[in-house]
Amino acid sequence: MLHALQHTAQRPGRYPGAVSPPQDSRTLRAARRLCQQVGARLGTRVSVELWDGSVHPLGPDPEPGLRIYLDGPGVLGSLLRRPTLANLLRQYASGGIDLRGGDLITFFEVLREKRSRGGYRTLRKRELIGAALPFLLTPGRATPTRHAYSGDETGLVRARRDETDFIRFHYDVGNEFYGLFLDPRMQYSCAYFTDWQGELEQAQYDKLELICRKLRLQPGEHLLDIGCGWGGLVCHAAAFHGVRAHGVTLSPEQASFAKRRVSELGLADRVTIELRDYRELEGSFDKISSIGMAEHVGIANLPAYFSKVRSLLRDRGILLNHAITRRAKRSRRAFARIRPEQRLIKKYVFPGSELDHIGHTLECMEAHGFEVHDVEGLREHYARTTRLWCQRLSAREREAIALVGPERYRLWVAYLAGVSFAFGDGSLRIFQTVATRHRAKGPSGMPPTRSHLYA
Repeated sequence: MLHALQHTAQRPGRYPGAVSPPQDSRTLRAARRLCQQVGARLGTRVSVELWDGSVHPLGPDPEPGLRIYLDGPGVLGSLLRRPTLANLLRQYASGGIDLRGGDLITFFEVLREKRSRGGYRTLRKRELIGAALPFLLTPGRATPTRHAYSGDETGLVRARRDETDFIRFHYDVGNEFYGLFLDPRMQYSCAYFTDWQGELEQAQYDKLELICRKLRLQPGEHLLDIGCGWGGLVCHAAAFHGVRAHGVTLSPEQASFAKRRVSELGLADRVTIELRDYRELEGSFDKISSIGMAEHVGIANLPAYFSKVRSLLRDRGILLNHAITRRAKRSRRAFARIRPEQRLIKKYVFPGSELDHIGHTLECMEAHGFEVHDVEGLREHYARTTRLWCQRLSAREREAIALVGPERYRLWVAYLAGVSFAFGDGSLRIFQTVATRHRAKGPSGMPPTRSHLYA
């Protein structure tokens, strides 16, 4: 669980606003003994720095400077009484736990090195309990979190589901904040790497081009981008593929930025941006893109979503649905269960989000008049994308804290790192699905090969 932490610039002092605990020799001795017992079993290259400044390696070959700092005995007391991911995250977000000598990605990779050899499993509960006893009566460290969603973050109760509120909580953290880690086009979706060592900027350009080619955009066609973000796709499609493009978003911050970008690029005669709910749209479009939108809709609302999209798309028009998914489970009940890490993401970063599995999404699309042609998995592409985002945000820590404060910065770094490893391990997936609308039987209008994607 320690991978949900991140390095900060506070060194070697304490987190701002923290109250120095009394130097209790009993708890210090117990903490040192606990470190010794854990270190003997784990053998990691990380050390623990206690609140008195002493450093204790958690293995025989520690990496110089790579330390987990504990702000006081109350941190250990709190974690030992309630060893949950939520409590760990709160301790980190409020500064009770700090990482020094590396960013979160580095710590996570180092702490995982021994996991495959069973190091964590060899810890003896009796030894841990003996060392932990002095902390069980230690007053816990207060961990207030100011940046939590105040409503029903799950969004499962339709009557209380507020799409606008969900979107604004996530996206209106500020354009300047997102600009710290996104590429210049402000692409906040999975990049497409033609080389695993490639740069983010090129990979995001290649993603935009891949989407446009999959949509088979032709000059003069009318493109709708549902959930257009900061307008990167509609601007690219208009500038390089000659289409007329319309983007809609529920985020005022995004809409303002996108309109300004359209004007700066001289595309006002071909691109329009609207602050509007997609359910209010009317008219007919030749092609429709939905990039990172389905995650906001909610699984129960997907049938209505695809029904509405179908009503906006001309016959034989192409839809590209780009969405994060989870693996299917053996039962619907098991799939519907909200895991602790999912609940934390909903509470602190992405309220209302819900990830389908690809099988159900395809079923919904077919049931509402779409013929599915191509399904491409981009899981490893998103693992690298979010890794780069996390590292870029970490590198600009001071600027981020100045914009959103230390707590929200830490929550976001933990979020980006967590999803990066979830994509890398395979618990999260992402797919681009190409489908056409069919009002009647007959040919789809799609070409016999996919050579147009790579020519």
